[in-house]
Amino acid sequence: MAHDASMAFSKILIRATNWVGDAVMSLPAIRALHARFPEAEIAVMARPWVADLYARETAVHRVIPYDAKPGFRGLGRKLRAANALRREKFDCAVLLQNAFEAAAIAWLAGIPRRIGYNRDGRGALLTDAIPVPQPGEIPRHERFYYLEMLRRAGLIAEAVESNEVRLEGAEEAASNGTRRFAQRDITPPVIGLSPGAAYGTAKRWLPERFAEAALEVARSQRGSVVLFGSASERELCETVAQGIRAGGVAACNLAGHTALSEFIELAAACCVFLTNDSGAMHIASALGVPTVAVFGATDDSTTGPTGRLARVVREPVECSPCLLRECPIDHRCMTRVAAHRVADVALDLLR
Repeated sequence: MAHDASMAFSKILIRATNWVGDAVMSLPAIRALHARFPEAEIAVMARPWVADLYARETAVHRVIPYDAKPGFRGLGRKLRAANALRREKFDCAVLLQNAFEAAAIAWLAGIPRRIGYNRDGRGALLTDAIPVPQPGEIPRHERFYYLEMLRRAGLIAEAVESNEVRLEGAEEAASNGTRRFAQRDITPPVIGLSPGAAYGTAKRWLPERFAEAALEVARSQRGSVVLFGSASERELCETVAQGIRAGGVAACNLAGHTALSEFIELAAACCVFLTNDSGAMHIASALGVPTVAVFGATDDSTTGPTGRLARVVREPVECSPCLLRECPIDHRCMTRVAAHRVADVALDLLR
């Protein structure tokens, strides 16, 4: 569909993605929508664990929390959410999330314009069922997937090329993060470390290698290490922390102890961030923090960090990227990545 210059909306609902990394990569699309409709109120409906990310954006006027359980267990809350949206009288819904449920709620809410990709069996619920881009039709990185939907719907003229995704307020976040570190008696400079990954173990570099790399960087900078992750990753992070402490460097394990808003501030205050392909990686790089990401099972050309201070370390092997959750063989894409190589890349960024 061609760009429609006469199109006007006063109240736009954006259904957010559910994963932190996807949320970061969708920000250029949200900003493009705000630039196209500067007078419109833009509200983002988001899961609690990503809501704080959108709340920091000036393109977003407010965030609507959404916490219904998946499937029929959450049917009551889904219906209540749809009724609440109906009362709001949105005139357009842009569904960044691909799920059928997102389209069903927008349809039940009676939102007259419902825009989303035609997938997951939801085409009949959309007024604008946008064809999913085929390989080679758009740039590979996922941020263009969201921008292309807006372009094909006629909401923007073109998906503007951008070499990086940035979070707003990084300087203020870093200042707040520095104060938070001081309150915890954590001595700067701080090396941030995120050894987990939600998608599966195939994305995880070896814990002992993370410890070795962090030790080398921390000793060089005369700093300390802080580990981040979810509550389910606390034991993994503690294993890495113990290896760092055994090397004579202070390591604080904050896995499971930071809400997203706090993590953003703490990550912003780190001098460098070492990570797998994860939501933490996307946030650190989008804050402009020097970020080194180890990739193996996943494809950095589609979901890698962006910007001049982001680096990807990977070992080319014949089976990578496989996009599997668990490695069925010997995890060679990760075991062949040496700790000193990651440390060297981090130290080069710090220079």
